[in-house]
Amino acid sequence: MEQQSNFIPNVTLGYGTFLLLWGIAVSILSSSESITSYFPSLLGLPLMVSGIMTIRMPEKRKLWMHIAATFGLLCALGGTRFFMVMSDGIDYASGSTLMLLITGTIYTVFCVRSFIAARKAREAATAEA
Repeated sequence: MEQQSNFIPNVTLGYGTFLLLWGIAVSILSSSESITSYFPSLLGLPLMVSGIMTIRMPEKRKLWMHIAATFGLLCALGGTRFFMVMSDGIDYASGSTLMLLITGTIYTVFCVRSFIAARKAREAATAEA
């Protein structure tokens, strides 16, 4: 099998790291004592692990990227809470949910497009053989 691009796994690792740091930073800056302020970090950690495992175990790439896409979708779905709290104005909590909505949606779209491209490439390789 030909060498696969590590673009999406690297994006996954970067996105997971961003979420982890965001959750920690917002919790510290807002002096929040609530565990929910770490919600982005709790979603970022499995994304980071999925990105690392995809790079280290290319034979399990499909599995790890599907796990990552699931957590990306959870980010987007968790971000929909923004619509319930947006009338309260933008603060740390609503800003985090808006960030999850936007970045989770973008990341999930990247994953779906990557899955479609991988399937087309696999079908083209099968047709040539």
